[in-house]
Amino acid sequence: MSEQHTETGPRVVIVTGGSRGLGAGIVRSYLDSGDLVATCARSRTAEVDGWESEAPDRFLFVPADLSKVEDCEVFVKAVVERWGRVDVLINNAGVARDGILGLFSDEDIDTVVDLNLKGTIYMTRLVGRRMLARRSGSIVNISSIVGRSGYRGLAVYSATKAAMDGMTRAMARELGTRGITVNAIAPGYLRTEMSHGLDEDQLQQIVRRTPAGRLGEPDDIARVCQFLTDPAGSYLTGQVLVVDGGLTG
Repeated sequence: MSEQHTETGPRVVIVTGGSRGLGAGIVRSYLDSGDLVATCARSRTAEVDGWESEAPDRFLFVPADLSKVEDCEVFVKAVVERWGRVDVLINNAGVARDGILGLFSDEDIDTVVDLNLKGTIYMTRLVGRRMLARRSGSIVNISSIVGRSGYRGLAVYSATKAAMDGMTRAMARELGTRGITVNAIAPGYLRTEMSHGLDEDQLQQIVRRTPAGRLGEPDDIARVCQFLTDPAGSYLTGQVLVVDGGLTG
């Protein structure tokens, strides 16, 4: 991956929920590009420990629960205090709860909505303010094909992802005249812990229905993040890019 630098040096990139799975793949991609990368999660992982040892000057981890606005503020403040700005925000943190809506608990509804939607809104507001002051930046929201197609048992999760798509389009209009792009990526089924609840027969059925003939990998999404946050792509904004191997095409 080629290095992407601003006029003042490497980019400062925030990836929420980057301690494992898709988020970890995105963190790795930006570290490999030479960027300064900050991530957060509720708890540390072996990946986080490895990055701190490997790139102590270019990596920052802050424990945070992004469903709480106070934690969002602490996280963004720590990034700005260390590196002075934020050039890229990848809103990746999210959680899914399966179940028929009629049997869904209030607690599960709050858990999904508070992190997936409200956490994304909090982070976009905090980082967006700083990008507005500098008149530059890129924001990418990690959505889902579930927000476009809807899946049985994922009504609340689908609602949060569809809302993120609408927010993406609205924020592109709000921020576009200030040199800030806002886009979303809607992944299909990925080979991460989010698909571990499916048995092998279900996974193979998905593979058979996917024109690409395989599940997605975190690298497939990370490469699209890099494309959407490339400074040369400033005319691409307000879009939701489906990256699902042709499953919903």
